[in-house]
Amino acid sequence: MRPLDPVRLTRNIPAMSTVEQIEAAIRALPARERGRLAKGLPALFPELAGDPSWDRIIRDDRPRPALSRLLDEAEAAVCEDPARLPETSDAHGPR
Repeated sequence: MRPLDPVRLTRNIPAMSTVEQIEAAIRALPARERGRLAKGLPALFPELAGDPSWDRIIRDDRPRPALSRLLDEAEAAVCEDPARLPETSDAHGPR
């Protein structure tokens, strides 16, 4: 599968000014094209591909006492009162 070319994809599309117009245009695409678009979203929206800064922190084995303390406090608060952490589901998006 070839990568999406945003210039080619948008060449014949009239200017769109609202999210609603863009959503309508996406819904009007054939299923195959919507699939290609979905696979190419990280190229259009790099923030969907993850955060390189967090990835570096996660892989870094150096101690981070302040971060560890913050996470320990959050975990203790949730253990003390699980209702403080709202339930999640697949409807809330990827985890």
